[in-house]
Amino acid sequence: MILVTGATGFVGHKIMEVCEGSIAAPSLRNITQEDVNRIIEESDADVIIHTAAISNIGVCEADPDASYFANVQIPLFIARASKGRKLICFSSDQVYSGCGEGGPYLEDTVKPANTYAEHKLEMEQRVLEIDPDAVMLRAEWMYDYNLTRSNYFMNILNAKECVSFSSGQFRGITYLKEVAESMEKVVALPGGVYNFGSETTKSMYDITREFLEVLGKNVKLEDIPAEHNLWMNCDKARRYGVRFRSVTDGLMKCAADYHFI
Repeated sequence: MILVTGATGFVGHKIMEVCEGSIAAPSLRNITQEDVNRIIEESDADVIIHTAAISNIGVCEADPDASYFANVQIPLFIARASKGRKLICFSSDQVYSGCGEGGPYLEDTVKPANTYAEHKLEMEQRVLEIDPDAVMLRAEWMYDYNLTRSNYFMNILNAKECVSFSSGQFRGITYLKEVAESMEKVVALPGGVYNFGSETTKSMYDITREFLEVLGKNVKLEDIPAEHNLWMNCDKARRYGVRFRSVTDGLMKCAADYHFI
């Protein structure tokens, strides 16, 4: 049995859809340690996948206390209550947002540059102190065909005149369906931190240029200065069988699945 937090969110809903034996945790808003203890005990789950978070960087900057409670304190409640259950927490590639070197980054090269990233990194470290068998997934920007949640795939589909990406920025982006389908192998990972998602050797500008051509969209692509790289080396997870299509192949698969090509 798999208990999924954030089950109505972008990531959680797809895990619920794909993974058999998934049950949804109730809302964790204003939750206490005692509430979490009860939820987990009553769930009878042997795996907990924690996807709930405040992931909007601007919101976290504006209200760091709310970010800390959602992104650090709640995972700590869950870790304390896990009691031998397998705990999987979604972290973020944003922990690399302050790295000056070009990448791709390994798991021990981190430098968060915003409140959200700082809180995610603290979450990883403190949860693993409580539960060394827990798995921290540094997830990339994920996409899917989703009419209610902005993401790379939808941004390109809905583009009318111009889109802007940098030929100097490198970042993996990942098809959400592949994320959900990988959970069976993720559950078997030894405890620790893992870069998690599709890899590429292409810039976001080149990825987008190729994808626009495949979709047949006559949209201007503007090359803008790079802010930072969020470019990860995912060898560690791959050694344990957690594999993703390349960024380009993942986009092609998503477009084919939803009959856009």
